Amino acid sequence: MGKTKIGIVGCGAISGIYFQAGKTFENLDIVACADIIRERAEAKAAEHGCRAVTVEELIADPEVKIVVNLTVPDAHAPIAQAAVEAGKCVHNEKPLTITRAEGRKLLETAKANGVLVGCAPDTFMGAGLQTCRKLIDDGEIGEPVAATAFMTCHGHETWHPNPEFYYKPGGGPMFDMGPYYLTALVNSIGPVRRVTSSTKITFPERLITSQPYCGKRIVVEVPTHVAGVMDFANGAIGTIIMTFDVWAAELPRIEIYGTEGSLSVPDPNCFGGPVRVRRAGAPQWEEVPLTHGYAENSRGIGVADMAYALQSGRPHRASGELAYHILDVMHAFHDASREGRHIELKSTCSRPAPLPLGLAHGKLDE
Repeated sequence: MGKTKIGIVGCGAISGIYFQAGKTFENLDIVACADIIRERAEAKAAEHGCRAVTVEELIADPEVKIVVNLTVPDAHAPIAQAAVEAGKCVHNEKPLTITRAEGRKLLETAKANGVLVGCAPDTFMGAGLQTCRKLIDDGEIGEPVAATAFMTCHGHETWHPNPEFYYKPGGGPMFDMGPYYLTALVNSIGPVRRVTSSTKITFPERLITSQPYCGKRIVVEVPTHVAGVMDFANGAIGTIIMTFDVWAAELPRIEIYGTEGSLSVPDPNCFGGPVRVRRAGAPQWEEVPLTHGYAENSRGIGVADMAYALQSGRPHRASGELAYHILDVMHAFHDASREGRHIELKSTCSRPAPLPLGLAHGKLDE
């Protein structure tokens, strides 16, 4: 299989693992990078052996087939939209876009231009969550009837070098961490039909104590505690808490409960395990060996999967359809609390295809 030429927009901290994906996966060739701060792009280009260009030059480059968009959330839509209008496929960092309207426009333009849209997270393609998917598909816990998902912390202003965007539209715990948890649940159980929730802003102002903006105050514009209920299309019921308002907790990350047992799901922000099952009547939990590869940090696996899809014509897994459904669900949690009602989802998606067993490292297709 030939290599697909990739261009990366956004050369911040997260970009390093995506550049590494160009060496990990046999079908990727990262040829260009761009950043609003030219020096950052030049440093990454020198480190990884590609060209530093402007965003406009990267999007116009006929050699680049997939634009990997690693910018801050409010730049996801304009850069991705420009890419698909130029006839490029695009893979965004999460969330897909900030608004539903931007997401719909992006997918409609991509479809009209015959290009693909993808989006992080792609952690559901890692060893841990693929093992969970296989256990569910094999009927090890019977039919899923319920799930819980918890992400509890006190926010990012004590450690992140530029934490302000976490408290603006497109941020907050639901839009920052929700995509990992919701994508893992949709991959495991299927799409969501209806949600309701309660949300609040516990601390209207946050004080940055990290460098270089130590002492700056952030006005919080998005809910920082979200407690929600999901009705999945298959009848299962999910409970979720996403919060930046909790100092400490001892909750699981994700558990899925079936008619024949329970499944303890590993951190969906990671690629590995452990995975544990407790079957009906069993006296204790049992750790299950991982059935798939990519237990290490493999961000960029979704880009590689898109490149395979481009060459073979098969669907890609971290798809725009999936990412838009996750975006719709996240907005619905905020909407439900603000409006005091259940929200019926207008979007849906297919569960991504599971990865095959026994893949050689660096490959995604047999």
